[in-house]
Amino acid sequence: MSTFAAAVARGKNGWTASEVELTGAADIEEVVDRLRDAEPDAELSLLFVEADDQYLVILRLDEGEDLRVFGSDSAYADESRLGALLLADVETPALEIDDLAAPRSGAGDDDEDERPAADPDADPLGDVELLADLGISSHRLLALCGLEGMMPSDVTAEICQKLGCGDELEELREA
Repeated sequence: MSTFAAAVARGKNGWTASEVELTGAADIEEVVDRLRDAEPDAELSLLFVEADDQYLVILRLDEGEDLRVFGSDSAYADESRLGALLLADVETPALEIDDLAAPRSGAGDDDEDERPAADPDADPLGDVELLADLGISSHRLLALCGLEGMMPSDVTAEICQKLGCGDELEELREA
């Protein structure tokens, strides 16, 4: 299974991005240590793990502590040792992908184009609120992950663009 892991970290001097090698990680704590090592003094660190153009896991550390995890699909834990390692202790989110397909009530909804067709096979899990304070609501995160044809790299790019570190991530991918 091919994997790309990118850490983006916000410190005193703005955002940085670096690739993180996850091969050989023995447990989630080792992954967290590698994320901390990417930018030791970061106020906020995010690790985006993209696997096989199908799965996305996001890890978040604030001030190097308080790990929060979101996975786009629980199947990653069943199909990969790394997926099992990253998602082992994660619970299912309150919002289900099926909820995204339900029609919204209320007049004046002009954002019909932004509401995706939900992928019925996706089973997201974890903390859907991990990016809410950064401007990406749980509904938006689930919508991005549930959008038919949206690859993990597309989701990561859109999130990073919204956070203000899109250029750093793009430079990392091109390197």
